[in-house]
Amino acid sequence: MTSDPSYSALAARFTGRPATAGRRLSGALAEVVLDDGRTVIVKSADGPGAVRAEAAGLRWLAEAGSVRIPRVHGHDEHRLVIDRVPRGRPGVAAAARFGRDLAALHAAGAPAFGAPPPGGPEEAYIGLAPMRNAAGTDWPSWYAEHRVLPYLRRAADDGTVTSAEAAEVERVCERLPGLAGPAEPPARLHGDLWNGNVLWGGDGHVHLIDPAAHGGHRETDLAMLRLFGCPHLERITEAYGERAPLADGWAARVGVHQLFPLLVHAVLFGRGYAEQALAAARSAG
Repeated sequence: MTSDPSYSALAARFTGRPATAGRRLSGALAEVVLDDGRTVIVKSADGPGAVRAEAAGLRWLAEAGSVRIPRVHGHDEHRLVIDRVPRGRPGVAAAARFGRDLAALHAAGAPAFGAPPPGGPEEAYIGLAPMRNAAGTDWPSWYAEHRVLPYLRRAADDGTVTSAEAAEVERVCERLPGLAGPAEPPARLHGDLWNGNVLWGGDGHVHLIDPAAHGGHRETDLAMLRLFGCPHLERITEAYGERAPLADGWAARVGVHQLFPLLVHAVLFGRGYAEQALAAARSAG
């Protein structure tokens, strides 16, 4: 294992322990071994406020005391130091525990739809895409204004969707009050809950990383979890419902809640995701 003085020094600074070794895992990630045998991850980000947003999100999610979240040791303007999660294998028992813990996380609540984590910036990120955390009073209008339409407009400006296709999504936004189901209070969302951010730990628990945390509708996290597949997804959903039953008709609303992440992907990665977003809009009825 080769030494990286820059990452090692940052890890030592925020953990208070000397670093014995370190290596880059990718352009944005490095791992550093401390003298007590623990390993931490140093993650870098280029966007202004991205590290601050991630650190605030991780701490806010951890405060709920439900789903396992890596400890934040500290951060500077561009890099974040967190505990590494020892990896395990997906299992049914861990999936059930995760479903119940996710329900408890959501129930911890948020001050408003769109509320950022305490100490987090209003101008945040979801992956590599900017994401604005601006508070709203009701979910349908907030979701349309601050989650769906900004990415739809950018996709249209980039030529990724046609004007006729954009009009289809806009009509769904207009109908959201009737499509959203019963009103619910703001939930404490992970906000980017796809399978890559779900780590099956060696301790038998699921750990969540890389949040785009904010106050939102709990069905959005669950719908995002279904986008790219997740081991034992049906057991996760079943256990979630045992702890916090979902409102009738939730399965028919999955497409509505997937519009946001699919349009983000369309902006970042192109036409294939735009077509999926259109299919989701049409599935909304």
